[in-house]
Amino acid sequence: MGNYANSDLTAARQRLIESMQQINFGRIEDLHVVDGEPAFAPPPRVIREVKFGGDNRPRPEAAKADFALKAEVIDLFAQLEEVGNGVITRLEIQRGLPFRMTFEEKCA
Repeated sequence: MGNYANSDLTAARQRLIESMQQINFGRIEDLHVVDGEPAFAPPPRVIREVKFGGDNRPRPEAAKADFALKAEVIDLFAQLEEVGNGVITRLEIQRGLPFRMTFEEKCA
């Protein structure tokens, strides 16, 4: 898999990671993908979960300038490349990391 750092990514991918870290628990809906890259126009919808008695603050990594990417993030970007051009209808976030995504595709 290799070692990948946040600083190796495009600005759009860095923005998506930052958004996931800020959300911590929740989801991003209607995220457009253009040429395998997340697009923020139109802006996606962000749904944040609040866990009572839990830590709802952004992930500590959000304050770091650079960090190694987790396998889940690398997987997400590989999936976005597979999608190519389309819309991720739902990207679920747990502990600041992508957990599951749903997207629509045309039937062959």
